[in-house]
Amino acid sequence: MNIVDSSGWLEYFAGGPHSIHFCLPLRKSSSLIVPVITIYEVFKVVLREAGEDKALQSIAAMQKGKIIDLTISLAMSAAKLGMQYNLPMADSIIFATAKKHQCTVWTQDAHFENLPGVKFFPKTSAGQQGR
Repeated sequence: MNIVDSSGWLEYFAGGPHSIHFCLPLRKSSSLIVPVITIYEVFKVVLREAGEDKALQSIAAMQKGKIIDLTISLAMSAAKLGMQYNLPMADSIIFATAKKHQCTVWTQDAHFENLPGVKFFPKTSAGQQGR
């Protein structure tokens, strides 16, 4: 099972220089888990940068995976992992979702670097994406 975090989705949708790293997990929709927080983050960025039509198209593509809602137990697990690994809220939720569903996290986000179960691809200045 795989989770592509928001930075990976944004790189993929933008056709950025590291988008190739995210093709494999994104094309295997049967093993793709999508935490609902990534829907929020991706929709917000694409809405700001490309407009509502592109943002809705992005979310339609994301819905090919299994969407995982934020539950009370997942939120509590995310809070614990956030404290343990010093992660921001959204990254904590993504990481907790990955742990619960035994997923590999695919990302460019430096907050995930060196965490267990993560495939990290560092950004370069040419591939920088804001969130």
